[in-house]
Amino acid sequence: MQEPEVLRHLLKIEADAAALVDDAQIEADKRVAEAEKQNRKVYEDRYAKEFAVLNETYEQEIAGIKGDHQTQLETYRQSLESLSLRPDRFAELAGSLLN
Repeated sequence: MQEPEVLRHLLKIEADAAALVDDAQIEADKRVAEAEKQNRKVYEDRYAKEFAVLNETYEQEIAGIKGDHQTQLETYRQSLESLSLRPDRFAELAGSLLN
């Protein structure tokens, strides 16, 4: 082989190697992007399931607290209604305090 032919051959090999590196980089980027997409999907699915469980627990606790609050309010209202009002005693007390 002549020297110019050897140089051309080496340049062709270098160009082929650069093309292989570029193709490998493209393939690696594609694989990384696909793996990220799959991992994102797995993450979102798990997050949605966990959120649903926690949200259901939260809703149940809120409903229980609201029910307890309503029961306490009703008990308080009944205790107020059971008190006997004696306006004459109040007037008597107010009169004794003001004199």
